[in-house]
Amino acid sequence: MDVLSDAVAAMRAGRPHSGLRYKYGPWGTRFQATDGAGFHVVLRGSAWLLPAQGEPVALGPGDVVFLAHGRGHALASAPDVPLEDFTVGPDGRWPDPPPPPPGAPEPDTLMLCGAYLLDRSRAHPLLTELPEVVHLPARVGDTGGLRAAVELLGQELTGCRPGSYTIIASLLDTLLLYILRAWWEREPRDAVPRGGWAAALADPAVCAALHALHSDPARAWSVEELGAEGGLSRAAFARRFTALVGRPPLAYLTWWRMTTAGRLLRTEDLPLRQVAERAGYTSEFAFAKAFKREYGVAPGQYRKQAS
Repeated sequence: MDVLSDAVAAMRAGRPHSGLRYKYGPWGTRFQATDGAGFHVVLRGSAWLLPAQGEPVALGPGDVVFLAHGRGHALASAPDVPLEDFTVGPDGRWPDPPPPPPGAPEPDTLMLCGAYLLDRSRAHPLLTELPEVVHLPARVGDTGGLRAAVELLGQELTGCRPGSYTIIASLLDTLLLYILRAWWEREPRDAVPRGGWAAALADPAVCAALHALHSDPARAWSVEELGAEGGLSRAAFARRFTALVGRPPLAYLTWWRMTTAGRLLRTEDLPLRQVAERAGYTSEFAFAKAFKREYGVAPGQYRKQAS
């Protein structure tokens, strides 16, 4: 897997959900803070995003917004309209409003809204560095894949079709990756020169090393080998990697191995020996010791708590 896919997979928890929202006349909806991340796509009409911090954001047809940190926010037809709280179902899922009855007038605004459940206990910095609001206007860049995912998702949500349950879940995963890819590909042009993950992914040497260690985290990588992936000497690579990623290369490798092990313990029914091997440990005892040092509990206890 690549770095972006790995970062998302490490934080994902539970099944994402989404739905179409039909809006008539003056309207305003307030979304409470959550552990997840939300997105909104304007399919028709217009809306205003009212973030917890910062100025209102005007949204037009085709605009996509992603709120990675789960802070409260609102959507409205205008910044000054009264807001009604959005009610989440008893199972934590977003209720699906009924579509307009046949013959009803076209809604003033049609939106595709959804949320992803995230485990923030091992949040990848690639996602934690995202701004409060990721706004992708319809006119920005080549986002054909993002638009195609939105269109397909909207089609699946308009009716009950065979296979929709699985298709919608897959499309939501695809949509999230397209959103993040579109932002990260745009961001390096505006990134602060001091560093950060936008700059790390735009740096050929660091990106090559990240791809290598994410592709094979169990390998006993050396700094020299990782530097060679990007065509740099050991010292030059170590300086550049640390400056952009925020950790020395082997420290990041250890952190990622433990993050991978935690995800496997939460989501897979693998013997502890296999989890240790995938995390780069030949000794189950050494792995358990390292895991407890990182998480504060033994691997078996962590698995029970997660279940």
